[in-house]
Amino acid sequence: QQAQYAAMQQQQQQQAIRYSGATHGSGQFSTAQQQQQQHGGMPRLHSAPTLVQEQTTHLPDRASAEQLRQVAHPIQPGPDERRVRYAANQRGRATTGSIVANRAADEEMEDGRIRNREAATKIRDAWIYKQIRARQDEFTQYKQARVFFGTWNVNAKGKDEPLDSWLCSDWGPSGENAPDIVAVGLQEMVDLNAVNVAVDNKSQQRSLHWIERVRATLNSPRNSGNDPMRAYTLLSQRYLVGLMLCVFVKAPHKQRVKYVHSDAVGVGVMGMMGNKGGVSVRLQFYDSTICITNTHLAAHRENVAGRNADFANIFSKTSYDIGDEAVKEVIRSGSLSQWASGTSSVGISDHDLAFWIGDLNYRVDESIPTEKVIDLSNSNALEELRNNDQLNIERAQGRVFQGFEEGKLIFRPTYKYQPGTDLYECRPDKKLRAPAWCDRILWMAQEPDHVTQLSYERSELNVSDHKPVMGTFLVTVKDVIQSRREHVYEEVMKTLDKFENQSLPMVGLDRINLDFGEVFYDQKVTLPIQVTNTGKVVAQFRLVPKLDEVTLCKPWMTVTPAFGMLIPGEAPATLNFTISIDNATANALNTGRDILEDIIILRLENGRDYYITVKANYARSCFGMSVDELVKYAEPIRNVPLDPIQRAEIYDPSHPPAALCVPKELWRIVDAIYEKGLHERDLFTVPGLAEEVYQIRECLDTGEPFGEFRVHSMAEVLLSFLSNLASPIVPRSLFPTLEIDAQTIQSVSRRFLEELPPIHYNVFVYMISFFREALLYREANKLSAAKLARICCNCLVVGSNEINPMDETSQSIQRRAGMQLIMLHFLETNAI
Repeated sequence: QQAQYAAMQQQQQQQAIRYSGATHGSGQFSTAQQQQQQHGGMPRLHSAPTLVQEQTTHLPDRASAEQLRQVAHPIQPGPDERRVRYAANQRGRATTGSIVANRAADEEMEDGRIRNREAATKIRDAWIYKQIRARQDEFTQYKQARVFFGTWNVNAKGKDEPLDSWLCSDWGPSGENAPDIVAVGLQEMVDLNAVNVAVDNKSQQRSLHWIERVRATLNSPRNSGNDPMRAYTLLSQRYLVGLMLCVFVKAPHKQRVKYVHSDAVGVGVMGMMGNKGGVSVRLQFYDSTICITNTHLAAHRENVAGRNADFANIFSKTSYDIGDEAVKEVIRSGSLSQWASGTSSVGISDHDLAFWIGDLNYRVDESIPTEKVIDLSNSNALEELRNNDQLNIERAQGRVFQGFEEGKLIFRPTYKYQPGTDLYECRPDKKLRAPAWCDRILWMAQEPDHVTQLSYERSELNVSDHKPVMGTFLVTVKDVIQSRREHVYEEVMKTLDKFENQSLPMVGLDRINLDFGEVFYDQKVTLPIQVTNTGKVVAQFRLVPKLDEVTLCKPWMTVTPAFGMLIPGEAPATLNFTISIDNATANALNTGRDILEDIIILRLENGRDYYITVKANYARSCFGMSVDELVKYAEPIRNVPLDPIQRAEIYDPSHPPAALCVPKELWRIVDAIYEKGLHERDLFTVPGLAEEVYQIRECLDTGEPFGEFRVHSMAEVLLSFLSNLASPIVPRSLFPTLEIDAQTIQSVSRRFLEELPPIHYNVFVYMISFFREALLYREANKLSAAKLARICCNCLVVGSNEINPMDETSQSIQRRAGMQLIMLHFLETNAI
């Protein structure tokens, strides 16, 4: 095997020199034609990242599945199994005691036992609510409600044009289909100039103007028939500079709406101004909670990261202090998700139904030229545009709107139009912009089958450069029968009372030592521990941090649930201990800053503590290491000890072996992709097979030869390897600080190369050479220099550990855009 790697190292060095002068500062680069001559055909070069509640009700009883199928619009999409429901994730994070308030400290009893009365009370309440939720069908009847959402970027226009075609188009001849709730969101109701953003002096006036227009439309004689029971009442409105959201409810339901709150979050200039941001309203409709958010996200076709960051900011910062009574009522109705951690605040994901509307500003991917986007939009050829819609792409990759759903886009792009016309903006004196579905409606539900989209379309009002968009939904809401709920509550309490106020609790653990054996990079391994109530009283348990620590366990370990309660005779509870090796953990293990050993403390309230030991062995991987470390070893990295003392016994620090030009793992995967064929269609855009990706990583780490793997799986591993290096090939310190133009691009690019560290330089030149080679087959693989430039930024410049939407600023986004220009320059010229 050593001989095999020696031969591979020699071949690697020869190849690296052949393509890029792999030693730092060589400045040599063979053109693709010269490389072809050297190999008698195609050059031997290589590739890149994959994408990367009892009251009278006016609502009908819940419809049958067949009735829903008859009224539902055929655009209703099926669930996307690749996306995890974000709300469920948020509610499931019962980890480091976040669900148990820490306002009261632990108390030491006279006999030495530790007790926290507040924690015990909350754990007891959680068990009660769990029992009630399991029996909620005994006291809940379900009703059907129709909800309408409209969103429109009015471009600071709009005066007297009728709004019926937008707000009331599907009401039916006699208003039989009129919605029970109407929510209308506007963007740019005032010019987003510096004065309006800073002073906000016109927003209130324009907001009142638009609210009155919407009210007049909904309650016009034509739409309401002058019937007070068909009239709409304003529940709430909120504005922020150009943003406005107003929510109306039909008269019969007004008495069933309560706990109405609103919030506004600015994410524009300096990350806080209101030129961009979100306004939202939450309410309790009957006994279901609904949250509606209207946003205007970052503009410009290329600024996908900015829009993703805006979403993350608005989603995390939006909060409503609804009061303890509101929280308790929802909990007693069976919604455990809103059990508070010592506060009365809830967020977007803490609602039964959440709807997100607005000018989200996602465009059609830049890989399609503007002129072609215009032609496809005019000819209503939407399939290609949908496939390249940035929001669809980002959602599919799990980078934004996690857990949200959206209906199929069957209407033409709603932006950008010549105001006053139905023509896309193509005038020669105006900047040419690609049409896009900027205006969208998405939703998220705790119970997915409680939402059915009936329509998703656009209006043809033409005063703005955007077309209005509207969507109607049939939603299932809860109507709790109070007397039945109290009966269930009394039964649960009687059961609990039988076991309280007796002697001390006791539990038994089926084991207290967990040995996970060998664990691998990017793999999750779970081992359970059974907790059994062996006493005659209620046993409450929770995980607690060790002395002088604040977390329950080390970052590579998660334990769920973090607390629980068992009554005598109840089935054992299972604690799941999961080890997951991510990039940060791998780096800490490789550098000797951490080991896979920990002690977890399980505390029995009014009882003893149990100490659970956890250990595992890390199967070392090249993923999560630095290129400077990888080039030191010619043998498989799995054979290199993690222990620095053992490593020093094998490799004499005073006589280190000659370093490789680039990591052997990089050479192997690049060489394999070349062998599989750079002509493969959609190379670097189609993901590989998960099982193959795992096997390829193992081959890289152990030195075993590759099997017959798909080239797309190879490409995904290459992307993952480069993106998950301990430090990216291009550090942030080399990001351009000045604006780049045609006059400065060459000098900036040359200076960039000169400042790269030696090994980073080798890898960079090696990969750029390979990407340029891939462009020779662009007709077959459908690659473009612009697409590869983005790929370079994703894997060579940013790195997966470097992206945090909450930390993104307009300056950092601009600097990364400058790096993309540099990448494009290297790919399109012989600058290396």
